[in-house]
Amino acid sequence: MARLLVLVNSAVLLLFGSDMFLVGANRPPAPVNVSVMHLRADSATVSWEVPEGDIIIGFSISQQRQDGHMQRFIREVNTTSRSCVLWDLAEDTDYIIQVQSIGLYGESQASKKVHFRTLKKTDRFASNSSNQDDPTVQGLDKSRHLQTGEMIIIVVVLVMWAAVIALFCRQYDIIKDNDSSNNKEKAKPSSERSTPEHHSGGLLRSKFHPSVPSINIIDV
Repeated sequence: MARLLVLVNSAVLLLFGSDMFLVGANRPPAPVNVSVMHLRADSATVSWEVPEGDIIIGFSISQQRQDGHMQRFIREVNTTSRSCVLWDLAEDTDYIIQVQSIGLYGESQASKKVHFRTLKKTDRFASNSSNQDDPTVQGLDKSRHLQTGEMIIIVVVLVMWAAVIALFCRQYDIIKDNDSSNNKEKAKPSSERSTPEHHSGGLLRSKFHPSVPSINIIDV
């Protein structure tokens, strides 16, 4: 009986160990090249890379202040994103982050720890104006250019529509005036159009009139 129990326990441990080994073997590798950019007083962007050949369905980020007072976990699945924005950070504070990849069979090992320090609020605008190579500054410039281009396109379209409407109104007025003139011509009486008149304004009459003979009476 004791041997049977030992065999059963050994089989259970073997099966459990093999499952754990398979799950561990199928876990994705840890993210690499973890970096922090777009530093601000209250936010930062974390980016990383994942080795090719593994199915990744999400990520998990561990965020902790270096003094250990606050720790936060960010987990997102059904995404292929390789970056995440950290919000609500304290200004001029040191943080430590680690990133894990989430696969079909679990999470990977945590990446190497990355340290960064947020800016002061007074340094935020100076950083935006002085560091022209900052990707965030370049992104803001591109968005401004896009907004300017969109405004120009909208103005051009409105001007073209205004020109079309003005041309249509002009043509409509011309057609309306022509119709009014034709109606006036049709409304004149027929006698005014058919009776010829003399250049002096009277009706034409015959220039020859029969002469009346004169009779002389002689007294005898």
